Amino acid sequence: MSPITTKFIQLKTAVPGPRSQELLAKKEANVPRGPANTTPVFAAKAEGALLTDVDGNTFIDFAGAIGSLNAGHCPPAVVEALKAQLDQYIHTCFHVMMYEPYVQLAEKLNQITPGDHAKKTFFLNSGAEAVENAVKIARKYTGRKAIISFERGFHGRTLLAMSLTSKVRPYKYEFGPFAPDTYKMTYPYYYRAPFGAAPEETDAEVLRRFEDFFLSEVAADNVAAIIMEPVQGEGGFVVPSKAFVQGVKAICEKYGILLIADEVQTGFGRTGKMFAMEHYGVVPDLVTMSKSLGAGVPISAVTGRAEIMESPNPGEIGGTYGGSPLGCVAALKVIEMMEQEGFLDRAKTIGDTILKRFEQFKQQFVEVGDARGLGAMCAIELVKDKASKEPNKELTAKIVQACYQNGLVVMSAGLYSNVIRILSPLVITDEQLEEGLSVLENVLSGLCTPNRQ
Repeated sequence: MSPITTKFIQLKTAVPGPRSQELLAKKEANVPRGPANTTPVFAAKAEGALLTDVDGNTFIDFAGAIGSLNAGHCPPAVVEALKAQLDQYIHTCFHVMMYEPYVQLAEKLNQITPGDHAKKTFFLNSGAEAVENAVKIARKYTGRKAIISFERGFHGRTLLAMSLTSKVRPYKYEFGPFAPDTYKMTYPYYYRAPFGAAPEETDAEVLRRFEDFFLSEVAADNVAAIIMEPVQGEGGFVVPSKAFVQGVKAICEKYGILLIADEVQTGFGRTGKMFAMEHYGVVPDLVTMSKSLGAGVPISAVTGRAEIMESPNPGEIGGTYGGSPLGCVAALKVIEMMEQEGFLDRAKTIGDTILKRFEQFKQQFVEVGDARGLGAMCAIELVKDKASKEPNKELTAKIVQACYQNGLVVMSAGLYSNVIRILSPLVITDEQLEEGLSVLENVLSGLCTPNRQ
């Protein structure tokens, strides 16, 4: 290929380049195929919203490690905090000898998560671990066993989290049997609402179905918790209405069911609020967090009402590496950055810019069926045509490939794998954002049908 050089994108070789191809061969020989890879290159350096691979190619990052890098790649304040911590101690295990950053971070999350009630927090390593432990705590507190999640929801790949997840391939196929006492309910999908129902009609019908569900599937007084993503991530960036989320909360209050907000992907500024639940005026009983909490350092958290969090006895929750010192100091710096450096306003600006372009794409191209998002969590949905709305998985895969071949890293999502989702770091500059959107537009122009109406 001819070299591509713009202000930020620099492609010195075809992608993947020769060094990446060498490493791909080693990867195929030594790593199982299960851990999938969106972009067939190997990183050498990352900073802000830019990635440089081992062949010297530089990309604009619209994936952000699947939403783990709201603070950007290698934020200097986080890097310095990690270096300082490395000189003190790397790991003592909180269960063996405690350390102050764990308590400091718990105190901070108790302050900034939704609600002014007394809260407590403990830490783990991944989003799936946070979900599993939130469920354990909910069951312990309520004495009930059943857990309700939603269609298209994603909560992780471990057994219980996978059982709560709603996508067979690639997450659940031939991995059963699944954890018992887990149930699925409908989550509104306004773009694909049956019979073209209006959003308010869709909400009313979905909420009404809960009463039937409690008669046909599981009694309400057996349900410990309902877990929901305030915006469905892997499910395709599906944004519910305020009325729906408030309706779910009302059902929880009516039947003594706990509400768990899975903020693993939506948390820490992604939607223009520190936590997406703030958009709906709803205070959950428990919140699960991970991804952008640690700017790439593994850490997750469960924060909840103090009386609920106190229900497990000593030793019943925890883990050897949970809340590692490195994760805690990184998270403290991330939160400090987001509180002091205008991240929330920046997320709104980024989202407005992206959605404006995405609405234009919807008018330009036959195959762009929908544009949606909340804050800087934005997506387009690809279809065969606007009338049938038949999902276009094949085109979506071609777009992802053409993007990285032209210097832009993007990812797909959705139950039908036909959504392009944007999770760029919130430190992305206006120029980088514009350049990335221009690459995406050029790719769409080459692969989609112009809308001539």
